[in-house]
Formats: sequence, C-alpha cells, structure tokens
Amino acid sequence: MRDGLERIAAAIRADQWAVSEGVGLNPTQAHILTFLAGRDTAGVRVRAVAEHLGVTQPTATDSIAALARKGLVEKLPDPTDARALAVRVTAAGRAAVRAIGLASSASDQALAALRPSDQAEFLVLVVKAIRALQVAGAIPVQRMCVTCRYFRPHAHAGAETPHHCAFVNAAFGDRHLRVDCGEHEPADPAVQAATWTAFETGPANLRAPPT
Repeated sequence: MRDGLERIAAAIRADQWAVSEGVGLNPTQAHILTFLAGRDTAGVRVRAVAEHLGVTQPTATDSIAALARKGLVEKLPDPTDARALAVRVTAAGRAAVRAIGLASSASDQALAALRPSDQAEFLVLVVKAIRALQVAGAIPVQRMCVTCRYFRPHAHAGAETPHHCAFVNAAFGDRHLRVDCGEHEPADPAVQAATWTAFETGPANLRAPPT
C-alpha cells in the first residue's frame, strides 16, 4: 500500500507543479495561498501557516514574501496581538486560487473516473488514515467532518446519505465527507471519540453525540 501511495503522491506532486506554474507560483506558494483563502479574513499568523502545511517557518516566511510581492497576499496587524502580524489573501490571490481550482490534472481525472461508490469508499479510507496520523501527532489537526461538533454519523436511514451536518441541517453521504471545511468547529475530545466510534461501527451502534 505504501508503494502505491508513493506512486500516487508522485503523480500529485507533478500535477501540483504543472498547475502552480500555470499561475506563476511553485507548489508551496500555491498551497499557502489556497490555505489562506479558506481561512478567516482577519488573517493567519506565519507560524500557524507553517505548522498546518508541515514546513519550516523560514520556508513559510519566504513563500509568503514572494506571494506578497506578487500582490496575492497582504500582511496586517494580528487582531489578537498588536505586536504580531497576520497574513490574508487579496482579491488577486482569490482569483489565482479559483484558477488553480479550475485547472484539470491527471490525478483529478483519475479520481473522477472512479465509480461514485469507489470514490466514497476511497474517501472514507483517506479520512481514517488522516485521523490515525493526527492521533500519532504526525500531522496537524485537520478541519474534518469527523472531528466537528456539527457532525452526526449515521443519523439517517439509507446508505446514500446516512450522515447529518447540524450546521446546514442537511443529510449527506460518505462521498461528501470533508477533510478541510471552513465551518469546522472542533468538538470536545470526549464527543470526538464517541463520534468516531459511531462513524466506524455504523447505525446499529449509533449513539448520537450531544449538541
């Protein structure tokens, strides 16, 4: 499995270079820009950017400086600490993110070619792998459905849309699980544990977490 994942990762890295170069960026700059575009308009500190993306703070600082020179991000006082600076994406930066999102890559096409049921199963496995890495402290906590206070696993009958999002009050299926949601609010650790158990074991063992 690891060999297979490494081959997929190599293809994705090649795609990232091709897509990023299409908007005049390198993959790290594109990743930072996309990360900032999905965060609070008040901005994000450089340290938080580095920690989330798994790069060193100097690397994040250099990449942000390059993005600022291109007019894609701007620095401003951190609203929570006047001595610190935060970074946020500009209108031009959001346009670049949209261009990145619209670009089609070989890995996108390969995933799109999977049957919907295979996509759903694959996404669930990805979510499980990410959670295991988070628990091990190998990657930062991600804004996933399974750790969110609004997520209700297996709250509905039927296999197509068994889960419920209390934020939008709507049912959804495995294929639409998110690994980075802008409305994510971390649930209490005990609730997260109960939610994960319910997600893994299914409707027969469901015990919906409290609101």
